[in-house]
Amino acid sequence: QVELVESGGGSVQAGGSLRLSCAAPGYIYNNNCMGWFRQAPGKEREGVAAFYTYDLSTYYADSVKGRFTISRDYAKNTLYLEMNRLTPEDTAVYYCAAGGTSINCQKLEFAYWGQGTQVTVSS
Repeated sequence: QVELVESGGGSVQAGGSLRLSCAAPGYIYNNNCMGWFRQAPGKEREGVAAFYTYDLSTYYADSVKGRFTISRDYAKNTLYLEMNRLTPEDTAVYYCAAGGTSINCQKLEFAYWGQGTQVTVSS
């Protein structure tokens, strides 16, 4: 019954890298948008990166531009988030998400969500 399944989280030292993966069935994977969100303790959930299927454009939060890269493996129905030069401020639960109309996607209002995977960055 799980629609999206994240993996690849863990603990890493500042300056290190991690790659998150998100497996999804085709009806979700082939939606208008897919992306990654995160929520740190005591903070609001924020959009990290998104891929828009309808025009192949991407979105990145200012805090991760130049460090994170979102990508897709179409053969495996898998979404990835490559995270480089990690800092303690990147510590959060990361969620894979998808779906919505193109307008909702542009507003980062996604319809389907995974269970989340913990990323902890130590200084």
